[in-house]
Amino acid sequence: MKSDFFKYQAQTSPYPLAIEISHADGTYIYDTAGKKYLDFVAGVSANSLGHNHPKVSKAIKNQVDRYSHVMVYGEFIQQPQVELCKLLATTLPKELSSVYLTNSGTEATEGALKLAKRVTKRAEIIAAKNSYHGNTMGAMSVSGAEQQNRAFRPLIPGTKFIEFNCEFCLQKITTNTAAVILETIQGGAGFIEPKNNYLAKVKKRCEEVGTLLILDEIQTGIGRTGTFWGFENYNVTPDILITGKGLGGGMPIGAFIASYNNMSLLKDNPKLGHISTFAGHPVIAAAANATLKEILSTNLIFESLRKEKLIKKHLKHSAIKEIRGKGLMLAVIVDTPELAAKIIHRCLEKGIILFFLLFEAKAIRITPPLTITDKEISEGCKIILESIEELIQK
Repeated sequence: MKSDFFKYQAQTSPYPLAIEISHADGTYIYDTAGKKYLDFVAGVSANSLGHNHPKVSKAIKNQVDRYSHVMVYGEFIQQPQVELCKLLATTLPKELSSVYLTNSGTEATEGALKLAKRVTKRAEIIAAKNSYHGNTMGAMSVSGAEQQNRAFRPLIPGTKFIEFNCEFCLQKITTNTAAVILETIQGGAGFIEPKNNYLAKVKKRCEEVGTLLILDEIQTGIGRTGTFWGFENYNVTPDILITGKGLGGGMPIGAFIASYNNMSLLKDNPKLGHISTFAGHPVIAAAANATLKEILSTNLIFESLRKEKLIKKHLKHSAIKEIRGKGLMLAVIVDTPELAAKIIHRCLEKGIILFFLLFEAKAIRITPPLTITDKEISEGCKIILESIEELIQK
C-alpha cells in the first residue's frame, strides 16, 4: 500500500507522514500494524467531535439509506440542506441569515469574493499578509504568502495586502475597495489573535467607505475558540462569514453566509451567478447537522477554554517560548524550525499526532477534537515534554 501511495497518488509535500491507516475512533487513529496515535490535530481542525462519533455516523448512514445526490445545489428542497442552513442562521446575528453551502472552505472563499464584488460593484480586495484562505486561484490571490503564490502567477488582479493588527494600514481601505477579507485569528501565520479591538476598527473603516468585511472562520468557527463563532470574542460582526473544516464533523463542507438581500443578488442578473453540483450534498449536510446539534447541546464550547488552560498548564518547558491562540486552536512556539520539526516527528514515533503551520516554521499545531478528555490532554502533553527533553539532551 505504501508503495502504491507514492506511485499513484499525487503528493502534496516532499515528505508526507505516510501512516497507513486502519481505523480511527474517538481521539485515536490506528495504523495497520496495530499502533495507536493520540490525535492532537483533528484532521487540521476538521474532526470537531473526534473520529467515528456515533451520532455523526448514524446520521450519515440514515441519510445514505434515504437518498444521496439528486440535483445541483439550490433547485430541489432537501431536508438536510434546509435544516443545516436554518441551524447555522440561529447561531448568528439576524443580519447573517442566508447560507450558501459549498464543498469546502476554499470554495466558500470564492463565493464570498464574488458576492462582495456583486454587492459593491467594485473590484479591489484587501487581504492580510501571511493570510491563508485556500488554494484555488481566487483564494490564493487573497492569501498573502508569496512563497506559495509565486509559482502560480499571474493570479486574480486587484488585491492589496496589509499587515494584520496594523491600524495605520486601514487607510488603504477606500471607496475602491469591494471587501476586506481577514481570518478572525490568523492560522498559517502562527495563530495570531487580533489586538486592541483591531477587527472592530477594520469594520468601522469599512462602513465609512462602503466596503464589506469578510471574516474567514474556517478554522475558528464551530466552537473551537470558546464561542461558537470566533468573531464573538472580538466585538465585531462581518458582512460575509466563511466557514468549513469543523462544520462537517470530518466530512467535506464549507459555507459563506450573508444577509438575505445581498445573497439574493447571486440568483439573477446573471442567473446562476454562483452554482455547484455537489454543494450541500445531503449525506454531508446530515453529518453537519448532527455535529452542530451535539456541539450546541453540550458544554463542549465552554470546555474548550478550560482545556486551553489545562494544555498551557501542562506544557511548561524552557524550550517553549510561547503558546499562541485561543481555546483548542493553539500553536506551541519553539526556538527554531528544526526543533519544531524534530518534536513533531519524535512525537509521532511515540504515538501522538502533531502538525506544522503553513508560514510559521517554529510553530507546532495543537488542534485536537473538542471531545478530547483531560486524561488524553495530560497524556499527550507528557509525551510532548518527554520528546522535547530527549531532543535537547541529544
